[in-house]
Amino acid sequence: MKPTHKLLFVLCPMLVLGFIYYSSGKLHLHVWGQKPQSDAEESTVALPKEAEVKRITELETDISAGRIVGSVYDKQGFLLQLDTKLPPELAYKYGNLSEGVCKPGYAAAKMTAIYPKFMKPAPMFLDRNFKRLAKVSNYLPPFGFKTQERIIDTILTTTKNYGLGEELDSLSCKRCIIVGNGGILFNKSLGSRIDDYDVVVRLNEAPVSGYTRDVGTKTTIRITYPEGAIQKPENYEKDSLFVFSAFKPLDFKWLRQMVFKEKLRGIEGFWKSVAHYVPREPTEMRILNPYFIQEAAFQFIGLPFNNGLMGKGNIPTLGTVAITMALHNCDEVAVAGFGYDMNTPHAPLHYYETVKMSAIKESWTHNISKEKEFLRKLVKANIITDLTNGI
Repeated sequence: MKPTHKLLFVLCPMLVLGFIYYSSGKLHLHVWGQKPQSDAEESTVALPKEAEVKRITELETDISAGRIVGSVYDKQGFLLQLDTKLPPELAYKYGNLSEGVCKPGYAAAKMTAIYPKFMKPAPMFLDRNFKRLAKVSNYLPPFGFKTQERIIDTILTTTKNYGLGEELDSLSCKRCIIVGNGGILFNKSLGSRIDDYDVVVRLNEAPVSGYTRDVGTKTTIRITYPEGAIQKPENYEKDSLFVFSAFKPLDFKWLRQMVFKEKLRGIEGFWKSVAHYVPREPTEMRILNPYFIQEAAFQFIGLPFNNGLMGKGNIPTLGTVAITMALHNCDEVAVAGFGYDMNTPHAPLHYYETVKMSAIKESWTHNISKEKEFLRKLVKANIITDLTNGI
């Protein structure tokens, strides 16, 4: 054999192995969708160490066997096989509970089973120690609170309370339902089932009065932003918490005026009219942790990162943000009134008005199809229960 042939004979296998090694590194980045922009962002997508080791070991096994196969995870980090069973110890734990009894930690356990990157601790609302939340401190609204620290501190000093309330906070197991505004709720008579949940979450200005047979009577928290808030003071429920979700810096100025009962001013910059008064005491107001917007957008749904700024098609809907919040803070999670069926253009868009489904236009801020893809994963994996079967 000629010397040149011998050299090629040695180099070819080395080049092939080098290509495989390089490809596996690229595959790792693609599978987990990791694009670290900063230390803060990197920390939000870090895998549990044991899950990462297991995944790399599986990949190395495939390489050593001479085959590169597709990952068992999708590009967001969710298992492709969503009907995965719980680990035996958890299956035994929940299987021995009586039917109808609240299952402690169930939503988080199921979520971790299909999404190993899920980390449960994430406070529902901001408290006086909010600056310690590294995952959101480096992002501008809506994905964090950067530049708004002083005004948030002023607001939280006045609101004083940072939980759901003594009775709910003391529960060892919480069952939560997020009630969407979809027309699919109309004429379903789910009111009594909705009221059975410990925490009933409603969104924006969706009314209760006049629709209780379908949507129930209980409202634990109502999550909203300035343009979505109820504008008529008489339409507010008496016993609910007013939970504020910010999408832009201007929103915090509005909240400060609502908390301190000041005359509304500086309304330029809102995309529609906003409430001038919120009939709630400061102690009944909360600020939703913006991490849920960040996590829903970039990790769960896979919307464009856009340098951490609000942009075209990278804002999740408030309903998905509320579900994300519940996954971290509730033991069991249900939804009702979610899902738009574009095959029924004459169906009602919302349960409380006559606007038809055909009125939906392409949204500048949301990506409804990608969001629906995420919610379907949760339903298929039995992480959330969809009472209206719209997802």
